[in-house]
Amino acid sequence: MFFHDKRTQYTVRVDKPDPQFARLLQQAIGGIEGEIRVCLQYLFQAWGNRGPTKYRDMLLETGTEEISHIEMLCTAVALNLEGASGGVIDQIVTANPVVKEIMGGMDPRHYLSTGLAAMAADANGVPFNGSWVVASGNLAADMYANVMAESTGRVLATRLWNSTEDPGMKDMLSFLIARDTMHQNQWLAVLEELGGLKSVHPIPNSFPQTEGPSEFNYAFVSTNLDHPENPGTRWSQGPSIDGKGEFTFVHGVPLGSEPKLSPPIPEAYAQMEQMKPDGTNNIADSLL
Repeated sequence: MFFHDKRTQYTVRVDKPDPQFARLLQQAIGGIEGEIRVCLQYLFQAWGNRGPTKYRDMLLETGTEEISHIEMLCTAVALNLEGASGGVIDQIVTANPVVKEIMGGMDPRHYLSTGLAAMAADANGVPFNGSWVVASGNLAADMYANVMAESTGRVLATRLWNSTEDPGMKDMLSFLIARDTMHQNQWLAVLEELGGLKSVHPIPNSFPQTEGPSEFNYAFVSTNLDHPENPGTRWSQGPSIDGKGEFTFVHGVPLGSEPKLSPPIPEAYAQMEQMKPDGTNNIADSLL
């Protein structure tokens, strides 16, 4: 169950409407770095969470907070688009009333599809893609996905902050940047509580490493023919990060054989020339 308060989580103020900036803000709503992505990611992780309920509760609370961030950004888009009202509505009876705004960088769908409101799309008008949502059922894997999502989201927010001179927008974005700071830290706190790098890795830590060729567990495979020697990097020598092995450096060599596929089956309707297996009669002859 969810409840709604009509007041926004933080003040959304636009001192000078800017339709171009409204378009940029769309990336923070429906882009791969945006708030719809993290909102759905945390909620789906919560709804499928199995294990200690404290993690489910935290994910639910943070996912719900992200709904508030979508609301703030959608409000910011609408307020920035109010600057287009004179250029669109007042000129509606003239020829090509939106050309000026389109050429100036405004997304035409902000007028054509929404009547000066936000969309569930990115800065190019591409709709939000649910395949970006990560909810694996493995708590450690999901926490890393969440750190990445918050990190790229914070990078985006800082770039948006740098792209506007509007004091109100800078203030709102500063709040979102601060929340991204907290969320990065809380996901890392979960990883620390799970035991840190040496305990959670390799993910999933429930799969026995004895199942498989152990010589490949910590081998850095080099495919760079210009550098035949071990460069002595952190990932090519010394103890592994999880403390369960030693990094080694090996040259990439083919361990398998050349793939050999059977000829196409007649029902696949490939070309007759394709149906000639090496050294055999033409299978297609039987079809004539």
